[in-house]
Formats: sequence, C-alpha cells, structure tokens
Amino acid sequence: MKTPDEFFIPDNEVKLPDELDYSRVDEYIRSAEAFSRSTYQSVYIIDYFKQNFLYVSPNPMFLCGLSPEQMIELGYQFYLKYVPEDEQALLLDINRVGFAFHNQIPLEQRKDWYISYDFHILNDGHPILINHKLTSLALTSDGRIWLALCVVSASTHTTPGHIEIHHIGTPDYFAFNPLTRRWDKNTMPSLTEGEKSVLTLSIQGYTMSEIADRICLSPDTVKKYRQRIFEKLGVRNISEAIAAATNNKLL
Repeated sequence: MKTPDEFFIPDNEVKLPDELDYSRVDEYIRSAEAFSRSTYQSVYIIDYFKQNFLYVSPNPMFLCGLSPEQMIELGYQFYLKYVPEDEQALLLDINRVGFAFHNQIPLEQRKDWYISYDFHILNDGHPILINHKLTSLALTSDGRIWLALCVVSASTHTTPGHIEIHHIGTPDYFAFNPLTRRWDKNTMPSLTEGEKSVLTLSIQGYTMSEIADRICLSPDTVKKYRQRIFEKLGVRNISEAIAAATNNKLL
C-alpha cells in the first residue's frame, strides 16, 4: 500500500453529501465516549466522507503508544505505519469484499450487520493480533456508510484474516473464503446452560474445583464441559474461550 487513498473506493464513496448533518457528530462522539468508559476495548469512529477518524478512545489496545489526538491526526496513515506491510494488502482486500457485500444487503437492513476480522498491529515493533469489528453508525438515504463505529479487542485466533459478516439478532453469519473468493454461510455455535455456567464462573475467577462445588458437579464433569466449550469455539484455553464467548455475545 502506498497511500491511505487506496482504502477509499467507489463502493464506500459518500454520494449524497448534502444529507450529512455534522451538527449531530458530537452526539455520536459522546455515545462512543460513554461506551469506551465501560469497556477495555478500543473504540473509534470513521468518517467516510472526510476520510478520517472523528473520535479515538483513550483505551490503549489500539493506540500503539500514541495519544488519541495523534491517532486522529494520522487517520488512515496509521495503517501504513502500524500494520505489518504484508498485511496491508489483506486490509485492502477486506475493504473491497466487505463493502461489496454491504452494498448487496437490502437498504432497510444495512444497520443490522457488522464485519469482523483479525490483523496485526505493531506496538513498539512487536506484532499484536487484534480483532476489529466495524458497524455502520450513520447511513445516507442510498444506504452508503457515512460514519462507522469500530471496536478493537484481543483476537482469539493465532493468524490474521477470519473475515466474517454477522447479522445482528440471528446466529447466522458469512465467512469469506480467500481461496474461492466466496462468502460461505455458517451458524454461530450455541452453549448449553451448563456450559454457560462453567464459563460465567470461570470469568469470575473460580477454579475448576470451586466451580464443581458451586454447581454440584464433579471436577471431571466440569473438565468435560470446558473441553466441549473449547471445541465449539475453536479455542485452546479458558482465556481464549472467555474472549470468544464475549466477542460473539454467547453468554
């Protein structure tokens, strides 16, 4: 990638600038600020008309040692400076296929979908794999995204990619296959009440023996529950299971 302009393509061009009500921007920013105070995740707002960041939260996950003000000043230049060079092409591809999918969704449903994917950022030169979720915040009447809310958290995977588009309120989602260049329909796994109890108590810091005592099961049964959770979520340990369940709203 040579310039940030490569992110701005015909599919994400804002074509009705007269509809943009910038008097409401402070309202969106206050909402994002309120959300950022209640979560460890990083939050920022993209303005696709001005092609910059309107707001960046002070949460450190996404800042790479920068201040929010420095991030806003960098804007899309951030991706050129702090994403490994071999993954910048991945971000451009996600941008193309994601907006192409978005523009096929019926206008009245476009606010009900979000895209999720993983990539590395360089924090003091060290790569950190993050999960990035982007959802529309404000649309023009022709369904183009004017403002988007982005939420950044630790990834539960070990490699970049994992491009998914989710429909809020349903377990269905579409995963992009980079080999076939197709979106494959999938369904989110569901957890049983017993698995949810084990995971919730794990979040609260209880050991397997303590969880067994609290829900009147043997430690071996709790161990089996945890193993089933790992298999369903495709993770390796309880920390990854907690992150995956939280990120995907399974609890």
